[in-house]
Amino acid sequence: MKKIETIWHFLLYIALAQKVFKHTQEEIACSFGFSLSTVYHALKIPSQIGAIRKESKFFVLADVFKLLYYWASVRNLERNIIYKTYYEAPINQLEGLIPAQSIYAGYTAAKKLLGEPPADYDKVYFYFKESDMDQVKLRFPPQNQTLPNIFVLELNESMRKFGPITTLPHTFVDIWNLKDWYGRDFTQKLEEKIHELLS
Repeated sequence: MKKIETIWHFLLYIALAQKVFKHTQEEIACSFGFSLSTVYHALKIPSQIGAIRKESKFFVLADVFKLLYYWASVRNLERNIIYKTYYEAPINQLEGLIPAQSIYAGYTAAKKLLGEPPADYDKVYFYFKESDMDQVKLRFPPQNQTLPNIFVLELNESMRKFGPITTLPHTFVDIWNLKDWYGRDFTQKLEEKIHELLS
């Protein structure tokens, strides 16, 4: 993810997980080691569309869904894919073969967040460190003759602080950017879960 996406993700995550909506730019900059100008840039358009409300000494995440949808609309998931291949196996077996150092993403993450998948799916996504990709390629060898069902996304180390699966807002945004017909069922259920957490 870009630095500004890392900031959006944090604001959404902390709002849903801890009901924290109020922040300062200095606090965010220090937390991630970003410059104040990066934080300012991250808040600029969300402020213009009413997702963020700026006060004199702090800012507030005023509309979770506006920020969520904005992030989803500008996310370029394809750019984060560092490897894709095909592996012949049932979906549960594929998920069981994902290396332990990975962060589950996409439909696999949604299934874990929701308890059960709202639809059948046939693709597996996970984040993994690019420098360790040889391990993935040994487990899932290159295969260019069949449409891929394994997708590896570049891991940002800051993601590890949120656990072994992508968070609820991150999972929603990633699946929003997938074109599979069953993706809509997943985003609808994830959206319902977000509404529950905000109520």
